[in-house]
Amino acid sequence: MAMAQNSPPTARAWLEVDLAAVRHNAAALGARAGVPLLVMVKANAYGVGATAVCRALGVPFAGRTEGAGQAAPWGVGIATLDEAEALRAAGCLGRIVCLQPLLAAELHRAVELKVTPSLHRADDIGHWRALTDAPYHLSIDTGMARAGVRWTTVSTLRNALQGAAPEGVFTHFHSADDSLDSRVEQDRRFAEARAALADVLPADVLVHADNSAGIVSRTAGSPGHLARPGIALYGGMFSAELGLRQVVHLRARIIDLRHVHDGESVSYGATWRASGTRRIATVAAGYADGYRRHLSNAGVVLIKGVRCPVVGRVTMDMTMVDVTGVECGTGDTATLIGGDGTDCLGTEAVAALGGLSPYELLVGLSLRVPVVYHEAGLPPFPLMSSPVSLPA
Repeated sequence: MAMAQNSPPTARAWLEVDLAAVRHNAAALGARAGVPLLVMVKANAYGVGATAVCRALGVPFAGRTEGAGQAAPWGVGIATLDEAEALRAAGCLGRIVCLQPLLAAELHRAVELKVTPSLHRADDIGHWRALTDAPYHLSIDTGMARAGVRWTTVSTLRNALQGAAPEGVFTHFHSADDSLDSRVEQDRRFAEARAALADVLPADVLVHADNSAGIVSRTAGSPGHLARPGIALYGGMFSAELGLRQVVHLRARIIDLRHVHDGESVSYGATWRASGTRRIATVAAGYADGYRRHLSNAGVVLIKGVRCPVVGRVTMDMTMVDVTGVECGTGDTATLIGGDGTDCLGTEAVAALGGLSPYELLVGLSLRVPVVYHEAGLPPFPLMSSPVSLPA
C-alpha cells in the first residue's frame, strides 16, 4: 500500500484513515470488554495499515514518540509470520501473537521474530519447547472446525502439556454476531475443555475467547483475561451498538462529465439505462481500488455532501455516478466510503448495499490507492442509516 503524508490534491483516488477513530473504537471496545485487548492487526490491519494502527494504539516501537498517553493493548494478533516480520522491521517491540496455526518448519522463525504461536498438536508443542522457553497459546476448537484441538479430545494433550504449559488458552466463535445460543454453547464447550485440563493448565493461564461479536454480544464484560477485537476496531461492524467511529474514507476525483439521454446505457453490459436525460460523472476509482463490482447499480457516492447513486457496472478503474441536479465539475472529490459534509457512508452500510462482507470490503481497499493518515482525527461523521434509491 503506497503512503502519502498529506492530502494528495493531484491523486486520482486515495484512502484517508482516521487514526483518532481507531483509538476511539479501541477505547469503546475495551470499556465494553472490561479486560485488556489483544487487537487483531492481521491482513495489514484489515487493509488499514498495521504499523500505523499499532503506533496509534500505543504499542511500543523503537524510538517512538507518538501515542503518548494512549493505553497500549496487551498485544497484537497476526495470521502469518510475514506480517510479524513487517512489524518487527518497522521497529515494533510489542507482544505479537499468531492466531493461525504454524507448520512445524515455521516455529524456528517464530522464535527469531519473538512471536507467540498458537499450538494444538502434541508434536508441535514438544518441538516448540525444544526450541525455546518462550510462551505459546493453546488453541481449542469449540465448533468453528478450522483450527485447534477439538474440545472433546483435549485430554490427548495432557502429557504434552505437563512439561510445556501454555501462557494462554483460547477459542474462536463462529456466529456470535447473529446467534447468542451458538456463543453460549461454545462458551460451555470451552469451559468443559479447560476443566478437562485443569490439572495441567497453570492457575494463571490467560483465557480468551471474545472477538468483536463476542464483546458486543455480552452486557457484563468479556469472560477470562483478554478480548480480541478485529473488525469493530476499524468501524466495519457494530458501529451503532457501540458508538464506533468511521475509520476509512475512500475518495476519488471526478474525471469526466456527460449527459446521457432517454434509453441510453452506461458501462459494460448496458445494465443501466437512462430515464430521461441524466448527467453522469465518471469517478476515478473502480474495483482495482477496492470499490467492489458488487456495488454496480447499488452503491451510493457522496459528492458535495449529496448522495448520488452508482449507475452501470463498476469497472476496474472507473465508476459512473448519476449527478443530475448536483453542481459539480471535473477535479471535484467524490467519497465512495466514509464521510463528506454532514453525511457518512459507513463501511458496514456500504458493504450491505453490495451484499458484501465488511471484512472483504475493508481488506480490498489496500490494493493500489495511496493512504493519508490523520493523527488528529476527522469529524465524527454520523453513519449512513438508509440507502439511496435510483432516480426515476
